[in-house]
Amino acid sequence: MAVESGFAVQVLRGIYLGLLAGVVPVLVSFGFGFAFKYITGLTIPALGVVVLAVAVAGINGGLLAFTDQTILQSANSTTVLTALLVILMTSFYAHAQGDKLGGTLPKRISLKSIRERTFSRDVIELVGTRGRVRVELVGDIADMEGYPPLPETLRAELRAGEWTFPADLPVGEIETRLEDRLRSEFDLAAADVTLDEQARATVVAAPPVSGVSRRVPSGKRAVSVDGLVPTGVARGDTVTVFAGETTATGTVVSARSGTEKSNAAADGAQAADGGTDAVGGAATAGATTGGEGRVTVAVDRADATALLAAESGTVVVRSRGTRREFELVSLLRRAGHRIRRVSVGADSDLVGHTLAESDIRAEHGVAVLAVRHDGAWTMAPRGSARLTAGDDAFVAGSRDALERFSEVIA
Repeated sequence: MAVESGFAVQVLRGIYLGLLAGVVPVLVSFGFGFAFKYITGLTIPALGVVVLAVAVAGINGGLLAFTDQTILQSANSTTVLTALLVILMTSFYAHAQGDKLGGTLPKRISLKSIRERTFSRDVIELVGTRGRVRVELVGDIADMEGYPPLPETLRAELRAGEWTFPADLPVGEIETRLEDRLRSEFDLAAADVTLDEQARATVVAAPPVSGVSRRVPSGKRAVSVDGLVPTGVARGDTVTVFAGETTATGTVVSARSGTEKSNAAADGAQAADGGTDAVGGAATAGATTGGEGRVTVAVDRADATALLAAESGTVVVRSRGTRREFELVSLLRRAGHRIRRVSVGADSDLVGHTLAESDIRAEHGVAVLAVRHDGAWTMAPRGSARLTAGDDAFVAGSRDALERFSEVIA
């Protein structure tokens, strides 16, 4: 029993001695493994690093021997051997962790890259030379406040969906793209997506409010006209309708041709009052195949009556060209920025100060694009523009910066 008790005590003393004398060797092993991998991209042999670590531990252990001469006695061989094993194992582990960190740490680190959220490496799939990430919806899909609840069938379709995005995009950009795809593919009135590091999406969504009326701008009427429809007409195109002596230009709300013409009634009645939402950009419905069909166009109210009286018409598609404002918004989104409309509150610290005095760009990380004062909008306001309570402004910046600035300006 005394022998077993003495052996256990020596093992414990060896562990203690190994941890105490192994601090410096562990740091040396970690530093060599990290620095060599980070600088050269190669892995330094672990054996060489550990031999160096044991040599350093010998120096450290020799210094300890000056204060405790019994360490070098043969009776303490178990203690010394245990300490050596502890130093070897911890040095191996420290080298492996340093090598791993040196291979994953970006070569160029900026404040922006530190702030941006990234996905975990185990959810990134390699396809060729590029990575992609597969996003899945998890948990219950919550109803958005102020909208009717989602139908259960639509909720089930959303849960079953999977979406793939390039892995090199920021998480915030993928959240925005998934929101746009949900709105376009499922015709949702609104959607809000939050992603975690495992590419799991939490969604808050609002169901489609209505059919045609939601896509008709305020002050317009949607009129369906039968006639010869060109190939490729889709929602959002600008067309001119010739019906008898009436000529009307408007935006396509829906279009059907050929065998699809019989389904045109599903898009709305012959005329519908305008809603409050503007017509979206890219078409979400399929384009026409050409031939006899029906096209529903959002036109002025004065032209709607004349078009309703016509039996048929001719549709001519107008060139829309490249919308530079869409290109600008796309560039802002790719850079991780958003545009938001905010209102100046009476208790805001910005009230009574000019834009130059507040130095909003430097202090809050957002840029003021436009300011409305006394009902008039000023585009790209100068630094001398003064903010007062009740003013509205369009600002651009990252999502986090916009959230913080919204609280300050309110």
